[in-house]
Amino acid sequence: MSFYVELVISILLVVGGVFLLIGSIGLARLPDIFTRLHGPTKATTLGITGVLLASLVYQSINQGSFSVSELLITLFLLITAPVAANMIAKTALHRENPAIPRTSGQSLLTKIRNRESALETTDKD
Repeated sequence: MSFYVELVISILLVVGGVFLLIGSIGLARLPDIFTRLHGPTKATTLGITGVLLASLVYQSINQGSFSVSELLITLFLLITAPVAANMIAKTALHRENPAIPRTSGQSLLTKIRNRESALETTDKD
């Protein structure tokens, strides 16, 4: 394997590992469920994409043909992570989990919980 291929694989692994670490720290340290969603859905998805792309490059070079399985796994993760985050956020709203007081848009949480649309609130004013 050439030096440049190893360099690309190493860079993808390091970048992916850094994003995985940042996402994991965010999941552990952020204060409420609404902010904790950013760690696993944004940073760790990008991190695992870097690791899978490094695996794709390595397997493609080793096998001598394009490796499709890593690409399919990456696409599946990029499609399902935002959907899962949306479902978790909707569940948190339904269960009326409180947001921290510093969170901006607190009035939007009550509107969403009461199933009010933007048009209904402007008609009441």
